[in-house]
Amino acid sequence: MSIKAKLSFIISGTLLVIMFFNMMLNYFSTKENLRLDSEEKMMLAAKQIAIAIEQAHFGADYIERILEEKLRLAAVYAAKELDPDINKIANEQLVRLSETLGISHIALFETRPGGIVVRRSSNPDDLAASAPQGNFPMELEPWFATKQGEAGEEQEQDHFWSGPIKISESNSNSVDKWGFYYDGQRNYVIDPYIKGREIEDFSKLTDMDETVKQTIEANPHILEIAGIRPEQFIEEARSAQEEGRSFEGKANGSIAFGTYTYADREYDIRNVEKARQGEAVFYQTKLGGLQVIKSFIPVPQDPSYLVSIVMDYKMISSVLGEQLINNIAISIVLLEITIIGSYFLSGMIIRPLHAILDKVNEVADGHFGSRLKIKSKDELGLLAKRINTMTHNLSRYTNQLQQSYEENRAMKDQLESFINQTSDAIHVVDLEGRVIRANKAFEQLFGWSAEEVLGTVPAIVPDSHREEEEQAAKWIASGKPLVAHETIRITKSGQLLDVSVSTSPIYDENGNCTAYASITRDITGNKKMEELLRRSEKLTTVGQLAAGVAHEIRNPLTTLRGFLQFQQQTRTLNLQHTDLMLSELDRINLIVSEFLILAKPQATQFQKKDVRYILGDVISLLDSQAHLFNIEFVTRFTFAPSVIECEENHLKQVFINILKNAFEAMPGGGTIVLQLMIVDQDQVCIRIIDQGHGIPEDKISLLGQPFYTDKETGTGLGLMVSQRIIQSHKGTMEITSVVNEGTTVTITLPLAREEAKEDNLKEKAGSGRLTV
Repeated sequence: MSIKAKLSFIISGTLLVIMFFNMMLNYFSTKENLRLDSEEKMMLAAKQIAIAIEQAHFGADYIERILEEKLRLAAVYAAKELDPDINKIANEQLVRLSETLGISHIALFETRPGGIVVRRSSNPDDLAASAPQGNFPMELEPWFATKQGEAGEEQEQDHFWSGPIKISESNSNSVDKWGFYYDGQRNYVIDPYIKGREIEDFSKLTDMDETVKQTIEANPHILEIAGIRPEQFIEEARSAQEEGRSFEGKANGSIAFGTYTYADREYDIRNVEKARQGEAVFYQTKLGGLQVIKSFIPVPQDPSYLVSIVMDYKMISSVLGEQLINNIAISIVLLEITIIGSYFLSGMIIRPLHAILDKVNEVADGHFGSRLKIKSKDELGLLAKRINTMTHNLSRYTNQLQQSYEENRAMKDQLESFINQTSDAIHVVDLEGRVIRANKAFEQLFGWSAEEVLGTVPAIVPDSHREEEEQAAKWIASGKPLVAHETIRITKSGQLLDVSVSTSPIYDENGNCTAYASITRDITGNKKMEELLRRSEKLTTVGQLAAGVAHEIRNPLTTLRGFLQFQQQTRTLNLQHTDLMLSELDRINLIVSEFLILAKPQATQFQKKDVRYILGDVISLLDSQAHLFNIEFVTRFTFAPSVIECEENHLKQVFINILKNAFEAMPGGGTIVLQLMIVDQDQVCIRIIDQGHGIPEDKISLLGQPFYTDKETGTGLGLMVSQRIIQSHKGTMEITSVVNEGTTVTITLPLAREEAKEDNLKEKAGSGRLTV
């Protein structure tokens, strides 16, 4: 498919998608708006009905008050005109009196053994009839055997009682309003009443069915309106549901007005309960074969009933259908116009692209000479300009790449020559440890030819250092280079060599490690030279210690001579003197043993030792010399085991060198603090703090350099040898000093592997202090 057709298709497709989503958005938004409008209409209808009910109640109350007052005035007037004895009153007199007062009739009641009867009346139909049911107040009990009706429906005023207006259930036009007057001064009760045409407007005023009918006529989409009494409705509906019979709410009074033909009994019960809580309920359903919206709306003015309105959903669906058809028709027309217009527009847009495409093809073939002609300043013109620039740059970069290739090839030859001519053994292994390259120095150092080791794993690591090599491999595998470290390697002939090895990972262009390069340097000669330096320094240290040792031995010898002379003169053996003499001999033996161990040359062999005991031995050895200088040792050692892998004599030599320097820096005496603690759970830290004259800051950086010393008789090798010993133990030594305050030497050594894995809780338990 050409770009022209693609552009036309993309533009048309984009417009089609936009129109589709626009139609869907309009459809659902219109649907929602129509639904909300329908709910608003139902709410408005419910409010109108509630207002009509409120007005009906107000009008009915007003008419009742007027009629009640009329009946009261008639009863009072009749009481004045009639004789207190009923036997002296004629029916004709009552007829004239009712016509005079403008009421329907007047009846007089009295009690008989058979019950309450009408004795006199202006209406012949009332004679010998029982009293109207439900119209007598409790105060007439002395005259009447029983009370009918509810007291709350009666009204009392000046010996006058009036019952509510009664509407016949069989004939709504049969409406009665009764009044009863009894002042205790006569043997009968006066009953004036109004009925028939006089109050026929009352039924019209209180008839809500007429209001519902008018509301439905004004809103043709409303199918049904019903006034529901919630409590009666729920009780009757559930009873009908349990008994499996039809539910006629009008019959039992749960439907106050309107009709209830669109019944959805299961949902209606639940929704009536919800509406009774004051929440209007609207939902869409299918009833009587029609899709409808049904609502239950509470009436705030009178919570004793709800208004249920059923509206035909056809109004909403018809509007939605018409709108959808109109949108589809408009969209089809717009799509046709867009397809035609986009096709011609695409042709105009891609015309300059053909020239650009031809130029790109020339550049792809390696022709950079010609340039594009720029005819416009739009994006296509800018693209043509950038292509011309790209062509020029590609031509220049191609020449540079050719030149760089020649330079890289020359550099590669130089590197090859350097690798093969260097005296350090270099070999490269893959991730499995197989050799993939080795230089000539590797062949000379280990005795294998390159052909023998390529593709194999050479046995250059002795068994004694296998674990160390595994730890180094894990370190390198984590992506960290292994800087030069001293170790042991074995040659093809089995000879052990002291070497320094540096290993680094090799990465490809994606940053993935593909191999490891190792540089191995033979340091056997250097190790021998360092051993000679250590021995020389040790001899110097032994010579300086000789005076202190001689002094320490002379004191117990003097004690021994004095006791022996005393026993020789007395010719008796004193056991207490003998114990003291043996103790002094043990002291001499200890000092001589430590001195001989320090002075005796021994082969380097690392063993696991607790550095606390090594420091304790050194303190015991130098104790006498410290007394000569008036110096006191204060130790603060951790209680936790501090086992390290070390050469004990070498470490003693380091500690003696540091303490000797402290003695010389404290000619006036003082205190030397020795601290030992566990740090980072895998290292032991030793601090030696003196109170000497200190070292200037500019001279601290020179400490440890060969033959540098500020003492007249010093060699400048003691501190250098000490640093080398600490480095051979894979530790560090740091010196800090403040002039006229003192110097602190901090030595950090790694714990033995088993000790480093132990919990560090012992270190948290505290530290001890020993004063010597």
